[in-house]
Amino acid sequence: MRSIAITVNGVRRELDVEPRQLLVYALREQLGLTGTNIGCDTTSCGACTVHLDGESVKSCTVLAVQADGHEVTTIEGLSANGALHPMQQAFHENHALQCGYCTPGMIMASVHLLATGAAGSREAIAEGLRGNLCRCTGYSHIIDAVQSAQQAAHAEVARA
Repeated sequence: MRSIAITVNGVRRELDVEPRQLLVYALREQLGLTGTNIGCDTTSCGACTVHLDGESVKSCTVLAVQADGHEVTTIEGLSANGALHPMQQAFHENHALQCGYCTPGMIMASVHLLATGAAGSREAIAEGLRGNLCRCTGYSHIIDAVQSAQQAAHAEVARA
């Protein structure tokens, strides 16, 4: 076992982990953050996407020990004071989910796309999300949601 300290959703947490334990399992099993889903364990689906120091990563490919001393944001960390994050709200309003299994990872990847300015067009959004699979929606509503959140962010900046 190895002791690590990570900041998860703004709270410093200390964990004892096996050296080979994946971050996704530490989040789900030790911290109870089950919004990060396990889909494939092979980096193919993106259901486990989280932010590590602000970067979008698939937590099934990151060892928990690699997160030692770093900041992790999960889907649970996006909302504030009971209010949905604008991307979560956009997914809801645009019906960008069906079964919902991929939704947390898809939202985390989408938030990163907007934060990096990589969501310039429908094609750019589709390219940016290509590592996140959805077997239900056909992606059209997901891209609509990302564009809607982007427009809301631009409107908020214009009002400020």
